[in-house]
Amino acid sequence: MPIPSSSLLRIYSQIFKPAKKTLKMPLIPNYPLPITANDLPIAHGEKFFLVFISSADPSTGQAWCPDVRAAWPKIVEAFSGQDDESPRVGVVEVGQKPEWKDPQNPYRTRWGVNCIPALIRYERANSEVLETGRLVEGEILDQERLSEFIGSR
Repeated sequence: MPIPSSSLLRIYSQIFKPAKKTLKMPLIPNYPLPITANDLPIAHGEKFFLVFISSADPSTGQAWCPDVRAAWPKIVEAFSGQDDESPRVGVVEVGQKPEWKDPQNPYRTRWGVNCIPALIRYERANSEVLETGRLVEGEILDQERLSEFIGSR
């Protein structure tokens, strides 16, 4: 029986608990992607992140992608303990391996995501939402780079 897509975030949150006492994560599981980035709910001067990850493998309950399994704890740690004004992160599961490997996968064609995990930063400039940065795969494992990426303007 397949594991529902919302299970991955719950499973990871239970396995990889940060050392901090209070966990304030602006992670939004099963984020419903709009048609284009311009439709993301971002106010002027605000940052919004999307993280594209693999879905849970039904037989193991873990992400089928080893890079996602390695990066997820770093993402959780980087966004945990932030204040209420911290950027939000929409979590997008790209599906099972066969779905993801399809060149016509909508995350590849509409969102330009060609590898996972991918953490993408968006900001609104005037009336347009722009991608202002992207970390993928092993880049997310560099804690200093990840922290700078999240905090950079």
